[in-house]
Amino acid sequence: MHHNLDEVAKYEQQWNEMTITSDPMFGMVMENKEICIQLIQRALPHLQLKEIVNIETQKDVGNVAAKKVRYDVYVLDKDNRIFIIEMQITDRKNLPFRLRYYLGQIDQELLKPNDDYRVLAKYPTYVIMFCNFDYYNLGLARYEFEMRCTNKLGLKFGDKRTIIIFNATAKEFSKSDIPIKSFLALMNNQVDNKSKFIRQIQTEIANIKENPERRRGYMKFQTLLADAKYEGKVEEREKAIAILVKSLKDVKISDEDIKAKLRENYDLSDKEADKYLQ
Repeated sequence: MHHNLDEVAKYEQQWNEMTITSDPMFGMVMENKEICIQLIQRALPHLQLKEIVNIETQKDVGNVAAKKVRYDVYVLDKDNRIFIIEMQITDRKNLPFRLRYYLGQIDQELLKPNDDYRVLAKYPTYVIMFCNFDYYNLGLARYEFEMRCTNKLGLKFGDKRTIIIFNATAKEFSKSDIPIKSFLALMNNQVDNKSKFIRQIQTEIANIKENPERRRGYMKFQTLLADAKYEGKVEEREKAIAILVKSLKDVKISDEDIKAKLRENYDLSDKEADKYLQ
């Protein structure tokens, strides 16, 4: 399929203007183990992160029948802890339910058919969401959740799951949020050059943008996406025409009148219209 220069220029511009909040860029930056460890460590200051075993970005999860999930970043550390790190720019008003589904999918991937459920005890899971909006509207920089007993709050349910939702629009920070503060600021394009961590991220972004292979990969991905959308539109249109023809035939409209309808609604030539009438 032919792509015009305007499109290519548009993708070039997108590539050059990408910041840490762009999904592909966030994933590429997180492939740098050192940055990834730092970010998790700052998000969860009470955890000691020794070593990452595996980082996967844009990881697809889900069995054939289920809704597919694609995590921005999936990390497994040396202590079998799983971290899902996501960048969320638009508030789709469904965050808790999305995360509920995510957590279920993580477990599904961990348990083999004959496993005892206790296998999950070995894999504490943490979902870390970096949001550019305040989902709970309380102004907190960090909302941290785990299951507890409602009439005895000190009693944890003990399923070893933690969800942390960061709000980059926050103005107030508690003591434990100080380490992540400069990253949340970066999400708002406020670059703290005094922070070594932020400088490291900015350098990484610059290196990624200058990497011709990365750039090509992005361009290819965008054009494939555009192609898929275009193919989808063509398919949709063909389906719509076929349905229209069938329903007109069902009510015994003459072929001539159907052709006139197709010319009028879909700009089809006589010859093209004929194809749909066979």
